[in-house]
Amino acid sequence: MAVSLADELIALLEPLAAQHALELVTVETVGGARHQTVRVYLDRDGGIDIEAVAEANAWVSDALDGVSRLSGSYTLEVSSPGIERILRTPEDYERFAGQRVSVRTTRPVAGRSRFTGLLAGYRDGDVVVTVDEEELRVPLETIERARLKADF
Repeated sequence: MAVSLADELIALLEPLAAQHALELVTVETVGGARHQTVRVYLDRDGGIDIEAVAEANAWVSDALDGVSRLSGSYTLEVSSPGIERILRTPEDYERFAGQRVSVRTTRPVAGRSRFTGLLAGYRDGDVVVTVDEEELRVPLETIERARLKADF
């Protein structure tokens, strides 16, 4: 199976972020062969400020210059993950246990592919979410997208 461009960029940028005392939350790529947008979400304990984002823009841009799959035109966006932060790693699911999340899966879990509930954590390769008072175990590899859900 071919590695997605986003996964390639995560592998490239994650150690660089750590060297800068930052957490790479995720990388998203949108667009096609003529023009792409690369979104890099960074964070750190206590939150990330505009100065750190500006500094990161420089080293992220330098790193992306060497990626052959980005040889065409692209737009780079570096930012904080925001209030509805994307969850990607087992550590994310443990760290944000107790918070509301929305999850979209690649195949149905308990008859649904989209649901919102209370994140209970990560156990034995599964993300555990309580939905309508029922605990669902969602295999991590089936999660297409998960994010914190802000309650207003």
